[in-house]
Amino acid sequence: MKAKIKNAVSSRINIIGLPILALCFVSFFWGTTWIASKEGVKHMPALQLAAIRQFLGGFLYISFFLFKKAPWPKGKQWKTIIILSILNFVLSNGLSTWGVKYISSGLGAIIGALVPLWVVIITFFRGERLSRLSVIGMMISFSGICVIFYDHLTDFLIPSFRFGILVSVASTLTWAFGTLYTKKKAATFNPYFSLGLQMFLSSILIFAYTGATGISVPLSQIPAISWWSIAYLVVFGSVLTFIAFIYALQNLPAEISTIYSYINPIVAVLLGAIIFGETLNAAIAIGGSVTLLGLYMVNHSLRKSRKKAINSV
Repeated sequence: MKAKIKNAVSSRINIIGLPILALCFVSFFWGTTWIASKEGVKHMPALQLAAIRQFLGGFLYISFFLFKKAPWPKGKQWKTIIILSILNFVLSNGLSTWGVKYISSGLGAIIGALVPLWVVIITFFRGERLSRLSVIGMMISFSGICVIFYDHLTDFLIPSFRFGILVSVASTLTWAFGTLYTKKKAATFNPYFSLGLQMFLSSILIFAYTGATGISVPLSQIPAISWWSIAYLVVFGSVLTFIAFIYALQNLPAEISTIYSYINPIVAVLLGAIIFGETLNAAIAIGGSVTLLGLYMVNHSLRKSRKKAINSV
């Protein structure tokens, strides 16, 4: 019986393809991490949650590679790892976790999907020309965001909501810089080991900040629900999903591997409405769809420009 089940599962995986399954895993579970973060930060400081999550996730990665006796990074590799730990985890992940304390998980996820827009804008200010498709995509995305925020105009009178929006947008900007820096510094080191080191180093920096500012609370005062949220974020957000993401990235074409960025916000919005009773109305549905359509156009334009650059070499 066990053999039959195993053979059936194996044949199904072969039909669908393991990289596609990995991408489906990423698409769904990274959407759920917004919900877990929202639940966790209800009962503890957001930056402390981010620090504990990244410490545990980084510790697991590093422990595995120590067990495997993998070589450590050398020389300039450390510089890249430190810079990415600050951009991607101290700032981007830390700020997005902080932001979702004051805004809905669905809204946080939609804002989090705006990274391609920043990439295009940053490259424009670096002197690169924008394609017509990029400009149209940006305009469509902006119009979608306007539709979403039309329903939140009165919320902007609340200082905490404005702060949540500000830090959430800032988190996407730092992730965009991290993306461009990664592109500039071609990977010369094990990406999984590098990821663990980035998480671990970032947790030390955030712990130092929360300790110095006195915003952290004793571990004994953190309720069980927040610990469960942290456990979920570590296992699914920091370990399994990142492994699946890098695997999908390495084994699928770019135009397919980026699909997750359009599905994550949908998952977060739907689950946020179901679990937390967050607003799900026509403005969010239409505005979110329009925004994601614009982001798809921007991403498509970026891929076309990369292909042209490769073909011209």
